[in-house]
Amino acid sequence: MLKNHVEQEKPREEELLRRLEDARNHLFALQMQIKDRGLPVLVLMEGWGAAGKGSTIGKIIRNIDPRFFKVATMSAPTEEELRKPFLYRYFARLPEAGKFTFLDSGWMEEITGDVLRDKLDQKGYASRIESVKRFERQLTDNGYLVMKFFFHIEEKEQKKRLDGLLSNEDTSWRVSDSDRWQSKHYDKCMKVFDRYLNDTNVSTAPWYIVDAHSRKWAQLQVLEMLCQGIEVALQNKSLAVPLLQNTFPLEKMPRLEEIPLDKTMEEEEYQEELEKLQKRLGELHNRLYRKRVPLIIAYEGWDAAGKGGNIKRITGALDPRGFEVHPIASPEPHEKARHYLWRFWTRLPKTGHVAIFDRTWYGRVMVERIEGFCSTNDWQRAYNEINEFEKELVDWGAVVIKFWVHIDKDTQLERFNERQNTPEKRWKITDEDWRNREKWDSYEAAVNEMIQKTSTVYAPWHILESTDKKYARIKALKIVIRELEKILGES
Repeated sequence: MLKNHVEQEKPREEELLRRLEDARNHLFALQMQIKDRGLPVLVLMEGWGAAGKGSTIGKIIRNIDPRFFKVATMSAPTEEELRKPFLYRYFARLPEAGKFTFLDSGWMEEITGDVLRDKLDQKGYASRIESVKRFERQLTDNGYLVMKFFFHIEEKEQKKRLDGLLSNEDTSWRVSDSDRWQSKHYDKCMKVFDRYLNDTNVSTAPWYIVDAHSRKWAQLQVLEMLCQGIEVALQNKSLAVPLLQNTFPLEKMPRLEEIPLDKTMEEEEYQEELEKLQKRLGELHNRLYRKRVPLIIAYEGWDAAGKGGNIKRITGALDPRGFEVHPIASPEPHEKARHYLWRFWTRLPKTGHVAIFDRTWYGRVMVERIEGFCSTNDWQRAYNEINEFEKELVDWGAVVIKFWVHIDKDTQLERFNERQNTPEKRWKITDEDWRNREKWDSYEAAVNEMIQKTSTVYAPWHILESTDKKYARIKALKIVIRELEKILGES
């Protein structure tokens, strides 16, 4: 894209100033429409060192109410961020609906920098490109406007600017080691940048090459393209998104009604197995930490199926410093205003740690689907988005274990009545539980579809038959131990 880029003709000074004023006023007017329509806008500024990304951002945000934007300078990942998936720090900075986020460099600089420093081979580069394309597509599919700008200057211009900054002790600090290296290896950088731009230039999130030789001209290009992008996004906000065909290998799973629920376990056997398995899981947790392998356990299931007790037996074997349980309820306002996976990306464990989710991202295709909290297009699209999310986790190196805790309708009624009639358990039963029970058939159909479409070979579903809670607890422990032994090479 850079090699074949045809620069626009820069307007004369008088026209440039007039168009700048018009574009500033236009953006000021559009920000209120963005707020009213709940459009989140993510603006990525990439480009050569000393090309003027930061100063352009500074000029643009003057035309936006400061309550409705954030600016983040994405320097090299911190040690904490390096222990999370590659996309974590970018997902964490997504704007709320009706607001802007401006990123001064981002995933392009991180990927191309790793390529140039020989930290990323061809296979790793290809994997990162696929991650980025999925990330950007998921954002646009879920109503985000993603605007990507690359600030381009020629080799002589970059050297001139860097020399100017270095000649003044008050500005020399602005020149990084990366900027110096870029200037010395301009042609090599050009080749890597050009390849990346071509690989990630898609219609839903295209690249805009900014001629950055003149700062006012660069500002005008960004403002006019930003305004144009916002106008198009506002017009298209209510359009449905085409569904992608699943490309991930799936495991064949039984339907819920085909699963026998007569599994039981005697108390004596249960206690013996529990002690033995918890001891083994504790040993594996130590190795998990030493080898920096993250573990994610996702629990879904019927109300009163025994998720809480099951989780308790898992955590009872773990070092409390190395795990966290996330009880997932209805999203808070700031969570609801972002991509539905945002609140799960931001709760992922560090390498070597364990995250247990009591209810999960699958709410999108169950409760949100049944209760009408999202559109049909949203939940139909979510199966593929969830498979992509879990693929990112597995490619990162995580062990992902998903449990559906299963009981029949009669068992649920018995447990509801027991809770209702036992004062110390009454807090566990709510009016919502009874309302959900009335929709059992609808939920069962949704769960069957969910399991069939998201039981991938890399993150399959495990059904825990829980009419006997003791049996379900032991089965869960055995599955977790088996999967950890497999990843740690001890099976």
